[in-house]
Parts: sequence; structure tokens; C-alpha cells
Amino acid sequence: MPYVADERAMLTAFLDATRLAVRRKLDGVSVEQARSTPTVSALSLLGIVKHLAWTERRWFRESFAGEQPRFSMRGESSTEFWAGPDDTIESVVRLYEKECARAREITAAASSLEQLTANRQFASPVSLRWILVHMIEETARHTGHADVIRETRDGPVGE
Repeated sequence: MPYVADERAMLTAFLDATRLAVRRKLDGVSVEQARSTPTVSALSLLGIVKHLAWTERRWFRESFAGEQPRFSMRGESSTEFWAGPDDTIESVVRLYEKECARAREITAAASSLEQLTANRQFASPVSLRWILVHMIEETARHTGHADVIRETRDGPVGE
């Protein structure tokens, strides 16, 4: 992680660090463990990573770049943390990595951090800067959830 860099490089480095941290929460678990919900919430490791793949797609591809979704990644509700019966650790990680790679391409191609979304999620468009900061917050928050799940399950915590 750079200690000195321009704003885009710094934001993307922090986002990549949080992406890697959440991805590592699936290391060393079985698909059954990745699907389990060992806390009082309905969160699972697999559901968290799939939710984050959907969130990457929603903000970078659909909102910012204006790409139209080709298929639904989830069930009826876009807000639930849902892993389907055919989802595996490998398939969800592959999906997440694909969405992160596309988000990196979109970010690198943007004219500036001030560039606004093509499609609105709110009453007004938001900037790429806002999306990057939001995704750092979103991914870091869910990494914390994954920490609690892993600690509950088998003890590992932290990055």
C-alpha cells in the first residue's frame, strides 16, 4: 500500500486492500462452512462475498459506466445476502474477482474522480470519488462481519 500517492492511486489501493481482506475470509473453509450462519444474523461468508460482487457491479458497471445488467446475480431482493444452491466458493470468488477487475478497468478509464455516474442511484448523480470511498466503507464493513463469522467458527480474525 502506498504511503504517498495521488488521490486515485490511494483510493484504489485502499479499496484493493479491503477486497483482498474480505476475499481471504474464505481461505481454508469448506463450502458448507462458507454457507453457514454461525451468528444470530443470516450472514454467511459466501453471502457476503456474493453481495460485494453485486455491489461492485451495481456501482461501477451499472451506475457509473451505464452498462446494462445482462442477468440477475441474486434472488428477488437486491438487498439480501443470498448464495444460491449452485454457488461454490470457487464460483463466487471468480464472480467477485471478475467484478473487481471490471471495476478497476472502469476506474482507470475515467477522466477524473469528479466524473459523474451515467445512471442515478440517488436523486442526483454521484462522482467516481464518492463511489470509491463508498466501496472502501462497504467492503471494510463487511470484512468486519466476516471477521466475526470466522472468529465464531474457528478463531481467525484480522486481515
